Amino acid sequence: MISGLRDRILPAAQCRSMYDLVQDLDLSAGDATAKRSAFWTMLTLSSVIAAGGVITDSTATVIGAMIIAPLSTPIMGIALGSVQRQRTGAGLYVLFGCLLVVGIGTAFSAVLPQNYDLLSNSQISGRTSPGLLDLVSALATGLAGAVALGRRDVAAVLPGVAIAISLVPPLVVTGVCLGHLAWWLALGALVLFLSNLFALVFAGMVIFAALGYRSGITEPIRHSARRTYIALALLFAAVFVPLAANTAFALLLNTWTARVKVAAEQWLSADPGASVTSVDVVSRTIYVHVRTPGDLPPLNTLLSDLEGQVPDGIPIVVDATRGRRIDAGRVGDKDGQSGSLPAGTVGSQLDPGGS
Repeated sequence: MISGLRDRILPAAQCRSMYDLVQDLDLSAGDATAKRSAFWTMLTLSSVIAAGGVITDSTATVIGAMIIAPLSTPIMGIALGSVQRQRTGAGLYVLFGCLLVVGIGTAFSAVLPQNYDLLSNSQISGRTSPGLLDLVSALATGLAGAVALGRRDVAAVLPGVAIAISLVPPLVVTGVCLGHLAWWLALGALVLFLSNLFALVFAGMVIFAALGYRSGITEPIRHSARRTYIALALLFAAVFVPLAANTAFALLLNTWTARVKVAAEQWLSADPGASVTSVDVVSRTIYVHVRTPGDLPPLNTLLSDLEGQVPDGIPIVVDATRGRRIDAGRVGDKDGQSGSLPAGTVGSQLDPGGS
């Protein structure tokens, strides 16, 4: 059954030869000088384009950088070398390529003001909090890319794979966050890149082994396969643990925001014209956005209703109509005071966002 499924997905008549695959993925094979020159040139240019897209929050620019970024070539070279049990030096290209991209991102961060809110940039905020679904999507994308490399008739899907498997943009975001000393945001972006790296290597190994490319081994290196599998297992653990933790935390946040919305609606229930428009979390602070034609009920009542619903110590901010943003205090803080503040400002108790 398994072999039949493999023949349907990877028909022998459409499989590329070992020679063609090695020429595409091994930067030391054939005209190595030209390959290396093209790799470093395109990686540098794609990094600059991605950095510009991230800084200006331009999705189209970032997509353009994804399409021309060549970093997936040595990553798939790692997978092919692992299946063949041969050293190709692909790992060094990936390592130094990552350092180059992060360095360019750090350099570009200098154009941003020091008080810039990184989380207000969708290109940054969307890449600093990965979850398990990102790993699942990356695995599916990696399998699609490996199949496209192994088959002659589906190579046209590779640009789509390059867009879906984000490699250079997370590294650029890592550099930008490092330039602003936002360590946790940088770590989140790095974990996203590592999850995509693992997905590509794992998927490539599965597909290349299924295609029988390991049968072409001429001089296998002893114990190299075992070291590869151990390294792959360690990388999976390093990626899976933070992704699982972040996913669990995201689920908790969803639960807390739902509870806050219910409590806020009950808090405003005495005013038939009042409503809760939304509840969101920014940098460990919960914002309750409300619309009301009159005065707000006592804020201490809202804080009391939230006790036991969300953890104590979380700051609550009520974003009301008529240009007011009110620091309600912290949940469980009996001494918390509330008052109206000018629009666009928050109380001194709040945690600064974006770092």
